[in-house]
Amino acid sequence: MVDPTRRIILALVLAAGVPASLLAQGAPETQRCLAREATNDQRIAACSAIIDAKVATGRDLAIAYCNRAYALTEKKELELAMADLEAAIGIDPSHGCSYANRGRVYALKGDYDRAIKDYNEAILLDPKLAVAYNNRGDANRQKGELERAIADFGEAIRIDPSHPVAYDNRASAWHAQKKYPQAIADYTRAIELKPGNAMTYLRRGNVHRDMDQLDRAAADYGKVIALMPDDARGWRNRGMIRLMKGDNSGGIADYDKALRLDPADAFSWNNRAMAKLRKGDKQGAVADLRKALELKPDMQQVRDTLRQLGAKP
Repeated sequence: MVDPTRRIILALVLAAGVPASLLAQGAPETQRCLAREATNDQRIAACSAIIDAKVATGRDLAIAYCNRAYALTEKKELELAMADLEAAIGIDPSHGCSYANRGRVYALKGDYDRAIKDYNEAILLDPKLAVAYNNRGDANRQKGELERAIADFGEAIRIDPSHPVAYDNRASAWHAQKKYPQAIADYTRAIELKPGNAMTYLRRGNVHRDMDQLDRAAADYGKVIALMPDDARGWRNRGMIRLMKGDNSGGIADYDKALRLDPADAFSWNNRAMAKLRKGDKQGAVADLRKALELKPDMQQVRDTLRQLGAKP
C-alpha cells in the first residue's frame, strides 16, 4: 500500500510592518520577532520581550502577539497560539494576519467551519493575502468542496504566482478529481519553485502511478529517496512500483530498506511477502505475512494467504 498523502498544507502568515520607531527601541528583539529566518524559539523569545516591555501598542503589539503565535503554532502548541491570536485580534481587529493565523489553528484542530470563517475575515480585511486564500482552499478541500478549493488555490496563485504551496495544494485537489494532467502540471510548477521539497515529488509520483506511468513514478520516488534517504516512504513507494513492473528482487531490496526505517508498517511486510512468494521463498513469505498480521490483525487477505500456503496465521 502506498502512503496516503492527502494532507493539510497550510501556510502561516508572518506579520511585518512594525515602524522604525519600534525597531529603534529594541532592534535585536524586534528584528528576530519579524525575521523569516528566525527559529521558532528565537521568535518566541523576541516577541515575548516586546510584549513584556509594555512599550508597543496598537498594531505593533498585535504583530508581536501574532508572530509569537506563528512560532507557537509551528511548535504545535496550539492552545498558547490561540490565546496569543485572541489577544492580537482584541488589540487590533482590523489586522488580517491574526485572523489568517487563527484560522490555521482551527484547521489544525479539525474545525474547518471556524477556520473558513476566519479566512473569510482575513480576506475581507486584506484581499491580497494569498495565504488566506490558500488556507481557505485547504479547509474547503478537507470538507470535500473541491471546486471551491481549486478556486481558492487559483486565487492564491493569481495574487502570488511564486507560491509553491498553493500549486502543491491545487495539484492535490486535481488529483482527487482524477484530473491527472492538471495535477502533474501544478506539482511540476511547485517543484520548479521549491525543488528541495521531497513530499511534492512523492505526491507527483502518486499521480504518475495512478496514470500507469510507472517509470516516471519510480523516478519521482527515487528523488524522494535522494532527498530523504532516512524516510521509509520513498523506499516503499518505489518498492511497490518495482513489484508492479515485475522486478521482485529490486522490490525486495527497497522494502528491506523501508522496513529497517519503519518496521511498524504492516503493508510493507505484506508486499515484501508477495515478492518473496514470486521468487519461490515460501518460508520468508510466511514469516513476513505473520509479521504483517501481528501488526495489523484485521488484514483478512493476509490470513487467507497464510491458509492457502498451509501455514497457521
